[in-house]
Amino acid sequence: MASRGKKDALFDGFAEVAKALGNGRRAELIDVLAQGERHVDELATEIDQSVANTSFHLRTLATVGLVTTRRDGNRIYYRLASEQVAALWASLRSVAVTHHDAIDDLASAYLGHRDDLEQVRREDLARRLVDGDVIVIDVRPGAEYAAGHIAGAISIPIEQLARQLRNLPADVDVVAYCRGPYCVFADEAVQLLRRRGRHARRLEDGFPEWRNARLPIESTVSEEITP
Repeated sequence: MASRGKKDALFDGFAEVAKALGNGRRAELIDVLAQGERHVDELATEIDQSVANTSFHLRTLATVGLVTTRRDGNRIYYRLASEQVAALWASLRSVAVTHHDAIDDLASAYLGHRDDLEQVRREDLARRLVDGDVIVIDVRPGAEYAAGHIAGAISIPIEQLARQLRNLPADVDVVAYCRGPYCVFADEAVQLLRRRGRHARRLEDGFPEWRNARLPIESTVSEEITP
């Protein structure tokens, strides 16, 4: 019979993965990396941390195998180790929403109330893209769009939307999307578009969910960079 000590070590090993995710900044890094590969400097900006702190969090995630790296000159790029890691993050969020009583209040405090924010289902948007009667804008940072985006979507990072609004046809519905259900970029885009008199909605979730549903995607990043 296996020893108690060996069983303890095994389950402690499982717990190391949970421990690595037991920090809000590391969870946020997983959320960003679910969009695609990024280098450390970009990630530090995204989570509003120093490069040193961000590197520490990334090393912690790498130690348990949740992220992998590649080097390009002086820059180190990180990506999720597999689709399972993104699925783990999505499942963790789902469990938290279902069982953690505080999550709804925390989400409302961050996102605001969404009662008047129209959403469109993935399947409906996919049909409308085939019909060609909708404009889809990706309001994530350009690097995330390059790593992968909804096929046919236009890249307009949220901070550029006000300046580029005049380039969008005035008589076509607009759907905005970003990183997922807890990303504010698409909300801000829809609110801006509506203030300018446009009919706009946000995708019900974001790019990772669209990709996981095996709906059409595109990328402008060469496959040669894959480690």
